[in-house]
Amino acid sequence: MNPDGQLDMQQLLAAAQQMQEQLINAQQELADTEVSGTAGGGLVTARVNGQGELVDLTIKPEAIDADDLEETAQTIADLVLAAVRDAYSRAGDLQQEKMGPFANALGGGMPGLPEMPGMGGLGTPGAASSGGLDLGSLGLPGTGERPDSE
Repeated sequence: MNPDGQLDMQQLLAAAQQMQEQLINAQQELADTEVSGTAGGGLVTARVNGQGELVDLTIKPEAIDADDLEETAQTIADLVLAAVRDAYSRAGDLQQEKMGPFANALGGGMPGLPEMPGMGGLGTPGAASSGGLDLGSLGLPGTGERPDSE
C-alpha cells in the first residue's frame, strides 16, 4: 500500500506475475509426476500422472488362475478398478498439495476450472469460506487486508 492507503499497482502486478509463474511451475510438476495405486497385495498396479491420466497398468501373472478363468477375469477386473481408484486418489492428493494454495489465494473456487478428481471442489466457486485474494498463502507480499474486510 502507498502511504495514502491506496493499493500500489506495481506491487500488485508483480505479485500477480509471480503467482502466475508459480502456477505454471506447479502445473508442470503435476504433468511430470507419476503416482501408483495397487490392489490385491500388489497383484495389480496402476500408474497415473499428476493430471489424472492413466499411464500404465501392470497385472502380475500370479493374479491369473488357469483352472478358473471366469472367476479370474472377474477378480482381475475388480483389482484393476481398485488399483486405478487408489492411483486416482493419490493423484488427487498430489493435485491438492500442488494446486491447493492457489485456490486458497483466490478465496477458494476457480471459476471455469473443471472439477478434478480429488481436488475437493477446487473448481467450485465459493468452495472456501473466505473471499478475496490472499497472496500471503503463496508466500507473496499481501496488503494485510482482504478486500471484503472492513
